[in-house]
Amino acid sequence: MSLQKDYDMVVVGGGIHGAGVAQAAAAAGYSTLLLEKTDWAAGTSSKSSKLIHGGLRYLQGGHLRLVWESLRERETLLRIAPHLVNIENFYIPVYRHSQIRAWQLRAGLSVYALLGGLHKHSKFATVPQKKWPDFTGLNTCDLQHLFCYQDAQTDDDALTRAVVASAHNLGATLCCPATLAQAQHTTRGYELQITLPAGPQQVTCGVLVNCAGPWINRVAERISPTPAQMPVDLVQGAHLILAPAVSQQRLYLESPTDGRAVFLLPWRGQSLLGTTETLFTGDPDKVCPLPEEEAYLLAIFRHYFPDSDTTVVERMAGLRVLPKSSTNPFKRNREVHLITCPLRKPAYIAVYGGKLTGYRATAAKVIALAEKRLGPRATVADTENLRLPDLSTELSSDPGST
Repeated sequence: MSLQKDYDMVVVGGGIHGAGVAQAAAAAGYSTLLLEKTDWAAGTSSKSSKLIHGGLRYLQGGHLRLVWESLRERETLLRIAPHLVNIENFYIPVYRHSQIRAWQLRAGLSVYALLGGLHKHSKFATVPQKKWPDFTGLNTCDLQHLFCYQDAQTDDDALTRAVVASAHNLGATLCCPATLAQAQHTTRGYELQITLPAGPQQVTCGVLVNCAGPWINRVAERISPTPAQMPVDLVQGAHLILAPAVSQQRLYLESPTDGRAVFLLPWRGQSLLGTTETLFTGDPDKVCPLPEEEAYLLAIFRHYFPDSDTTVVERMAGLRVLPKSSTNPFKRNREVHLITCPLRKPAYIAVYGGKLTGYRATAAKVIALAEKRLGPRATVADTENLRLPDLSTELSSDPGST
């Protein structure tokens, strides 16, 4: 594949945020190149908890803006990707020994509903005791309340690939596998050396967007002069796949040891259990679940399902990018952080952190910054109303890759 010599925007990273930025850039009329070194959604974007949600637990930290934005984006994705995002009932059991009390949960779910605009998907209720036996295997000893609320579930890998395909349909050029070898700042923006299977190629761009996730600061080191970087912690989240399926209900469980939220969800005929939050200091290419993470998750599972004989059939782990801090990762803000250089008309934009749910909103913020340098173009589409393609019927799973 031979690339054109110049692009308005080059995006590095083919996870959900890189895909979202490439889609938004192409929709805004910018010539766009998206680079991915391994495969679309190969990293954290295919190893999440598969949720499109506001983040009920973020209310405990007072992150109201993040929850409000995420709930808004949840409704948008339910509309533009109904084949990928499904609204579902989620259940929270409250026991005599639970750290969170029923009145606190009612208050939190009420705020969740208000931030969701009192939409029909924001309603919550309690499950009457006569229906508790329907929750097969769930420990009901000392169970006091069983709350039900709604959020959405997705296939994170398929969602990312659909956004990549949408970017391609809008005119973005896709390169995978492709690696940014180096970048040199120029008056135009950047001159890039890109490594492709067929050999190196050189292109220029007006704006370079770094969406490399856990590799973000490693990519920044290849840019001259080195742009500003945000000190970060990489926090590992592990998931286990259990078979046979434990329950057909989606359960939000409180860890009895530290109060963290852990989800147990139906997933492709099996059960998905996760996640953890473990500081990671190694090579992001070699991330894998730790034995202590598996033990932690299984201890929670057995606490709630003491008689289950299910087994672990698969393990996976992804890395979150969080601002460096000495505080517990569970309590840190999950808002996205955009680092720009220069500040007024940025030629370089780095996307730190962010949630799967908010990829489209994050991309809109990036495009607003890029427009300060590139100026406006004739809009091609509005991503808020553009239906994502169904790859099972419309496109191959690897659209436009080199």
